Amino acid sequence: MEGIMDTKKKWSLWALSTVPLVMTLGNSMLIPVLPTIEKKLAISDFKVSMIITVYSIVAILLIPIAGYLSDKWGRKKVIIPSLIIAGIGGIVTGWASWKLENPFTWIIIGRIIQGVGSAGAMPVVIPCVGDMFKDEEEVSCGLGLVETSNTFGKVLSPILGSILASIIWFLPFFAIPILCAIAILLILIFVKPPKQKKEIKSLKKFLKSIQNIFHEKGTWLFTIFILGTIIMFILFGMLFYLSTILEKRYDIYGIWKGCVLAIPLAALSFTSYLTGKKIGDQKNKMKKCIVIGFILISISFIIPIFIKSIVPIIATLLLSGIGIGLSLPSLDALVTEGIEKEERGTITSLYSSLRFFGVALGPPLFAFLMKGPDNNMMYLSMALGIIGIFLTVKFIRTNEK
Repeated sequence: MEGIMDTKKKWSLWALSTVPLVMTLGNSMLIPVLPTIEKKLAISDFKVSMIITVYSIVAILLIPIAGYLSDKWGRKKVIIPSLIIAGIGGIVTGWASWKLENPFTWIIIGRIIQGVGSAGAMPVVIPCVGDMFKDEEEVSCGLGLVETSNTFGKVLSPILGSILASIIWFLPFFAIPILCAIAILLILIFVKPPKQKKEIKSLKKFLKSIQNIFHEKGTWLFTIFILGTIIMFILFGMLFYLSTILEKRYDIYGIWKGCVLAIPLAALSFTSYLTGKKIGDQKNKMKKCIVIGFILISISFIIPIFIKSIVPIIATLLLSGIGIGLSLPSLDALVTEGIEKEERGTITSLYSSLRFFGVALGPPLFAFLMKGPDNNMMYLSMALGIIGIFLTVKFIRTNEK
């Protein structure tokens, strides 16, 4: 990023990057703790997966609304209240786990509140970065940092979640409002998005412009939406699977378990950072990164079909993590740079909403598949990777604006 943007913009970008970091920690930090919660509350695999899923379902429904409001009112006016709501959700889940004998229902309510907050936080950051920079290379670089912050949160979350849960099992819930408060403070100090120069369209005109966008660019936009969904489905499904088998099959607990979960996520984070720096404004590079990423994802799931031990499973996730790290920043850049600023918040919010759909669907479906042979999960993930390659080659046209 050196030499690409001025100091103020760098600080603003770093402050904005705390939002995906906090939102990721608020969700992914719970993945290594799920087996512990399952034992403490005496609930099933499927029921415990709902702690991740309800959060994501609420976000799916509200993200497009948050995107529209951010286009109308401004990004910062949506992000800060959303972080406050997410913090309140964390307080509810933590308090219920601490004080109630049977807290599951209140944990779910707290996670729903947290999902409401998350809808207006991370998804609004993406168009905010697009608004801050005029040059497409700066946008790609900025989005690479945001996606890296998102994935770094995934690297840190299993370790931090395991450490906190080793002290008190519900402590990760209480960490969420503290993290939200830090992000709010940094955004208030450093983030100053550009003022909107154009008159805001009426809702009717706005919806008409969105309809026109999908009429003109619907093919590649829907393709990007599907690809984002596939990636998050595979990522969160496999993390849920790995978190469960590390304890039940390999007797790996606590911080060691968090460190194992962090290995593939570290590869994802590092690759995402490099990809954001290298793709610039070159859409051909973006498409190549997406194709190579999905090839790696597909190949990676062949390994554990033939070799049944913990090392190949981690190697699978390591390789797929690199593939995801190549794909995500490229998808973010394509969907952000291809849409005008007036509608960018809504379109990128729809994209984020469908990514959350993958997050919501992954854990419960993998929990169901875990009742049968492990190969079922590997075949499904491999097939989805192949579908991703086909969709990218067939429907993403890099000569389109």
